[in-house]
Amino acid sequence: MTSKKTLWAFLLTLVLAMFLAACAGGSEDEGGGADEGGGSDEGTGEEAAAGGDLMLNVLSDVSSLDPHGSNDVPSSNVQANIYETLIFQDENNELQPMLAESWEPVDDLTWEFKLREGVKFHDGSDFTAEVVKANLDRVLDPAVASPRGFLYEMITEVTVVDDYTVQITTEYPFAPLLAHLTHSGGAMISLDAIEADYAAMEEGSEPGSVIAQNPVGTGFMQFDSWTPGEEVVLTKFDEYWGEPAGIDSATFRVVPESATRLAELETGNAHIIDPVQPNEVSRVDNLDGASMNIQSSTSLAYLGFNMDKEPFNDVRVRQAISMAIDKQSIIEGIYEGYGIEAIGPIPPGVFGFNESVEPLQYDMDQARALLEEAGLADGFETSIWTNDNPQREAIAILVQEALAELNITVDIQILEFGAFLEQTAAGQHDMFILGWSTPTGDADYATYALFHSSQVGDPGNRSFLRDDEVDQLLEAGRQETDQDARADIYLQLQERLVELAPMAYINHTEYLTGVSDNVQGFSILPNGLYQLKDVTISE
Repeated sequence: MTSKKTLWAFLLTLVLAMFLAACAGGSEDEGGGADEGGGSDEGTGEEAAAGGDLMLNVLSDVSSLDPHGSNDVPSSNVQANIYETLIFQDENNELQPMLAESWEPVDDLTWEFKLREGVKFHDGSDFTAEVVKANLDRVLDPAVASPRGFLYEMITEVTVVDDYTVQITTEYPFAPLLAHLTHSGGAMISLDAIEADYAAMEEGSEPGSVIAQNPVGTGFMQFDSWTPGEEVVLTKFDEYWGEPAGIDSATFRVVPESATRLAELETGNAHIIDPVQPNEVSRVDNLDGASMNIQSSTSLAYLGFNMDKEPFNDVRVRQAISMAIDKQSIIEGIYEGYGIEAIGPIPPGVFGFNESVEPLQYDMDQARALLEEAGLADGFETSIWTNDNPQREAIAILVQEALAELNITVDIQILEFGAFLEQTAAGQHDMFILGWSTPTGDADYATYALFHSSQVGDPGNRSFLRDDEVDQLLEAGRQETDQDARADIYLQLQERLVELAPMAYINHTEYLTGVSDNVQGFSILPNGLYQLKDVTISE
C-alpha cells in the first residue's frame, strides 16, 4: 500500500497540477449524449430578464458540428442546441415527444412515427418524413463512416408513409431502439445541407465538410460562428416551433486552464464554467454571486488494457492490475469524494445495472499471487496513456505507484485528446485511462461499443476484446424484448466482463459546474448535456 508520505506528496502534486496544467478533458468522455429538449419552467420568475448573452467557459473545443461525425460530449453539448431528435429523454430517463409527436409498434420489427408538423429548419426548409429517411440513411452510409453508426446498424429500412409519417424497420426486434433515437447520433440535419455535403464528397471532400462548417438543424439556437480552439457562438432561432429560448445567444469559450475558468466566474466574465476541479468546489460555493451545480452522471472512468499485446492477453495479469487499484483512495484523494466506486461497466440508474455483481476487490496479496501464477513475479515494463486531464493524470500516477509494489514499471504518457483517441483506436497503446458516458440510459449503449468484437478500435472497443460469449450476450440483450429477460442477460454479461477484466472499472463521476447566481434554469442531464433552453439571465 502507498505510504502516507508518498500519498501526501502525490496529493500536493495533484493540487498544483489542477491549477497549473492546461487540461483538456474534464467531460471528454466518449459516448456523447442525446439531444436536448423539454426542460422545466424553473427560474423564469419576475427577476429573470428576457434575452441576454450566455457565456460558458468550457474545457474543450468541439471536434465537429456534424452530429453524425463525432461521438464526444463537448461536441454534443453544442450540437444539442442546434439539432433535435425524434424523441427526447428527460432527467428521469423517460421518453418524451420531440420531432416525433407519437410512436407505436406495427409489428415486432417495425415502429411507426407521427411527426410534428410545421417545423422549420434554420435554412427555412421543412422537416418531413423524407428528412428523417435521409438522416438515418446517412448515419448508416459506409461512405460517411459515422462513429455513431453502431446506434442504428440494426435498421434495415426507413419508409416514408406520407409527409409526416415514417416507419423504421429493424433486422431483429431491437429493444432499445426508442432510447437510441434520443441520442444525438439521430439528430435531424436539413436535407439541403445533407445534399450539399454529399455533393462536396463527390468532389473529393471529407464527409461532413459542409455540415461541420454550416450546421443546420431545427433547434432553438442556430449556428453563428466557430473559431477553432477559441469559441463557438450560437444565436436564438426566432422561428423555433416551440417555446423560444430565454437567451439571445450562447458562447462556448474554450478555456483549458482551470484557474482561468474559475477567475472568470469570480469576475462575472463567465456565467457557467465546466468543469470545476474537485478541490475548487468549496471556493466556488463561497463566492459572492456564484455557486456549485453538482449532479450525478452516467459516466464511467476506467483503465483499459490492450488485449492484443503481451502480457495483457493473460487474464491473470488483467485481474491482478485491477485488484491493485484502490478505487476508494482514487475517489477520496483525487475526486474528493465526488463519485462512487464502479463494480462493472454499467452505471447505477442505467437499465441493466445490478448491484449484486461481485467486483474484483482491492487485494494486493491476491494480485501478487496472480502475477506469480502467470510467471511474472519479477514484474515487467509497460506504459499508461491518457489525455491531459488532471484527474486522469492523477489516476495514472496512483496506478503507477501501486504497480511498482508488484515490480511493474509504468511509464506515463500524456497525449492531446484527438491524438490519444486516434492512437488508441489503432492499438498502439499498452494501458490507457478514459471515460465512457451512457446517454441512452440503456445497458446496450453502456456495453456494446466497448466490448463487442465488431466494435474494435474507433467505435469504442479500445481493449480489443474478442470473446464469443460476450458477443452472444450483447447480441441477445439487443434482441430480447422482455425487460426482465434482458436484465438477466446483462447480469450474466457484467459477471463475464468482471471475470475477463478487459478494463479496470474505477468510478462513476459527478458533474461539477460553477454557475453564476444571475443564471436561472440551468441543469445537466445524466448524459452530460447542458440544458439551456429555459435558461434566463437576471440583471
